[in-house]
Amino acid sequence: MRRALLLAARGRGRTSPNPMVGAVVVKHGALVGEGYHRVVGGPHAEAWALRQAGGQARGATVYITLEPCCHFGRTPPCTDALIASGVKRVVAACLDADPRVNGAGMRQLAAAGVATSVGVLEQEARRLNEGYLKRVTTGLPFVALKAAMSLDGKIATSAGESKWITGERARAFGHRLRAWHDAVLVGVETVLADDPELTLRLARGRSPLRVVVDSRGRTPSGARLLGVGDRSPVIALTERASPARRQRLQRAGADVWVLPSREGRVDLGALAGRLAEQGANSLLVEGGGTVAASALAAGLVDRVYFLVAPLILGGARAPTSVEGEGVRRLSEAWRVASLRVRRLGSDLLLVGDLVK
Repeated sequence: MRRALLLAARGRGRTSPNPMVGAVVVKHGALVGEGYHRVVGGPHAEAWALRQAGGQARGATVYITLEPCCHFGRTPPCTDALIASGVKRVVAACLDADPRVNGAGMRQLAAAGVATSVGVLEQEARRLNEGYLKRVTTGLPFVALKAAMSLDGKIATSAGESKWITGERARAFGHRLRAWHDAVLVGVETVLADDPELTLRLARGRSPLRVVVDSRGRTPSGARLLGVGDRSPVIALTERASPARRQRLQRAGADVWVLPSREGRVDLGALAGRLAEQGANSLLVEGGGTVAASALAAGLVDRVYFLVAPLILGGARAPTSVEGEGVRRLSEAWRVASLRVRRLGSDLLLVGDLVK
């Protein structure tokens, strides 16, 4: 199963809205076939593994990181392929929470005489597909918050200079984060201050869907993110944006979404739900501090990635990683569990999961 999980992870950033899945076929203690879901719309992990195993699949055991599908989608049911191959046993790390499956796949295998079991390395498998599992159970993507800051929590100087607070290795990691997520989100203030492209440059993979939260439609027609990438960026507006501004952004190449407002700003919960409907399993919130505060206040954030540079910027006017009014009492603070620390060159990466 560990081999199957390693294989599954190779599909990171390429399979959404499907999960990442790996499969290994073992017979008489020897590996005779393996595969993983490589890209959405392509063969599933089981199909690749059975194809490699060929006739040796008969009487073999298949280890799969997620319960095999039992419905028609872009590809035929994997349960049918497993039964037809003559495998003797199927071991799944965890059940598929998709209502169309959710135990039905294993029941179909058992009814056909295939021995089944579930729960081997289940926590590792669930963590691998935490985005997919959250989307199919809650209708929301898994949301990560990323910020690059000084030791005193500043994301820019008092004059607005932010390039570059962190070093090359930290910036490269930030691009890998983009490759791992289906969508990346920034606020219009970040667009106005930094004019980012939000594409991948320092990592391999597929660029995420680029999303700008822009209540009043202030994104310039000449913003760099409107002129690059293989997918049009989404500009999320509210009714406060005039029809003229909406049309201007559409002519400039944006996919304009008009969403409900919350306290005068785009309702991030509504935006996250719309992204999930579009098939996004994961969302990376990159900035700035106001958007970070809104995402935390809305209870959307599942994980934080804080990149901390050995700098002290100071200044009351220098923007911080989380703006807004903040909490009034320590008991109201957002708590982070399972905090991990890693060195990236001269910078530190702090990763933790929000307590909910």
